[in-house]
Amino acid sequence: MKTIAIIKTDFPEKFGIPRQSGRIDALKGTVIFMPEYKSPDAVKGLEGFSHIWLLWKFDVPPKENFQATVRPPRLGGNTPMGVFATRSPFRPNPIGLSCVKLEKIEITKDGPVLHVSGVDMKNDTEILDIKPYIPYTDCREDAIGGFADPLRDYHLDVSFPDNLLSKIPPEKREALLAVLADDPRPSYQDDPDRLYGVSFAGFDIRFTVSGTTLTVREVN
Repeated sequence: MKTIAIIKTDFPEKFGIPRQSGRIDALKGTVIFMPEYKSPDAVKGLEGFSHIWLLWKFDVPPKENFQATVRPPRLGGNTPMGVFATRSPFRPNPIGLSCVKLEKIEITKDGPVLHVSGVDMKNDTEILDIKPYIPYTDCREDAIGGFADPLRDYHLDVSFPDNLLSKIPPEKREALLAVLADDPRPSYQDDPDRLYGVSFAGFDIRFTVSGTTLTVREVN
């Protein structure tokens, strides 16, 4: 497999990244092509699509032996599920799949740049392929989401003191608040005294969680 591009996002590390693409529309990213794939002809016609599929490479160490089951964090980390029934990064081929909104295509002197939203990838993630999202084939209104369906509307209430929120640039606040409301913690961590930290857009956000309320304690 060849890396055709990289994506730039506000997440320098895995912790805090949404568990699925499209959950937080305010999260932006830019797709920058490798030199051999930066021809504007390669994206001709893509401007007519509102969404695209990104196939990308998980940044995880390879496992020597195949593991048939994983323990999804959102299920508490104690419930084994078949690896092919999850989107865990720990799989035979570390390939991720994301549906993102194509905001615009910018043609620069260094080639096309895709501006997208609803991202769920770490900064500098390698992109393996790009395909258009085709509504009449890709959208199945009668689809059933299995054990993931009950998790769809899960969120936390976020308490973010004004003196700390003011440290965040205004254009980044909506996305950060949504990231925190989506609960970055694995479900098996439920210690109200524990101070968690998430890196976002150059800031280190420290917070605690008690019940269904997340409270921001520090912004560095």
